Amino acid sequence: MHTDNKRRTNYTGSVLLIYTGGTIGMGRNRQTNALEPLDFNHLVSNLPEMKYLSINIDVFQFERPIDSSDIATEHWAELVRIIADRYEAYDGFVILHGTDTMAYTASALSFMLENLTKPVILTGSQLPIGQLRTDGKENLITSIELAAAQHEDGTAIVPEVCIYFSGSLLRGNRSTKRNADGFDAFDSFNYQHLCEAGVDFHFQEHNILQPDFAKPMIPHFDMNPNVMVLSLFPGIQADIFKHALDAPELKGVVMRSFGSGNAPQQPWLIDILKKATQRGVSVVNISQCVAGFVEMERYDTGYQLKGTGVISGRDSTVEAAVTKLMYLYGRYGNDTQTIRHQLKRSLAGEIHA
Repeated sequence: MHTDNKRRTNYTGSVLLIYTGGTIGMGRNRQTNALEPLDFNHLVSNLPEMKYLSINIDVFQFERPIDSSDIATEHWAELVRIIADRYEAYDGFVILHGTDTMAYTASALSFMLENLTKPVILTGSQLPIGQLRTDGKENLITSIELAAAQHEDGTAIVPEVCIYFSGSLLRGNRSTKRNADGFDAFDSFNYQHLCEAGVDFHFQEHNILQPDFAKPMIPHFDMNPNVMVLSLFPGIQADIFKHALDAPELKGVVMRSFGSGNAPQQPWLIDILKKATQRGVSVVNISQCVAGFVEMERYDTGYQLKGTGVISGRDSTVEAAVTKLMYLYGRYGNDTQTIRHQLKRSLAGEIHA
């Protein structure tokens, strides 16, 4: 519990703004009329409000702005490097990012930035910054203020990886893009919001991670992308399912099951899963529902999965489950026992422990 004087909030300091691309900085291609990434100067020219912030803002721009659909593990490593190299120089970090894969990047960074003690806030927009009705201005300016927000003792109010969008600050590894068109693009269905931004900021401090501020942040750069997401559905065929799990490079599978973690009661399904886990593939069971828990003990159709070595992903999002697998295999290699132990733990608030 924070003391009263610690609750007093400062909104001054220094923030590094990292521009990767995304809709917020896009403009119309005159030949095709399609949106394309532009450089950061275009974005700044549409944001004269930034000069009124009492926060020192520096900018780091990717050499070439990218569409978030093209985000890959090497870009996550680059973001970690940018933050790690400048960690002591700034009070917080804001990453401008396309919305399509923002929840994946936020989830990945939550694992790669171990013992994070400063805010890393991802934001973007549904409409480009140059359009009259853009949501980008409020998203960006509020994200900068949140990244600079500190208690009176100088510790960050929100020392974790977050997504800020449309008035709500969400834990990054609990977030999912829920709307392709609306301004309320993101939500965290299995976790309460960290802050609501109205006339004032209303922080829910009991929901916010509390790291050990005396310990250093430890960056991790290696991610193993040899994982896949596989959704079960009525009528799924044994041969296709087997071919997918027999890939020799495969390390981990996020299996999206029915309801609270259930699967068809087919002997071939149990046999294929058991053989996969026995040869070292880690299979994480998460629900196709956007809210709720995987409880494989609730029904017999789920209990059979537990006997194959499948691990409950509990209330994890797809984005958190797949990036957690990448992170653990990148960090621990072929140490399957350690990886499976860590999959059952909450590493950065991504599951209910």
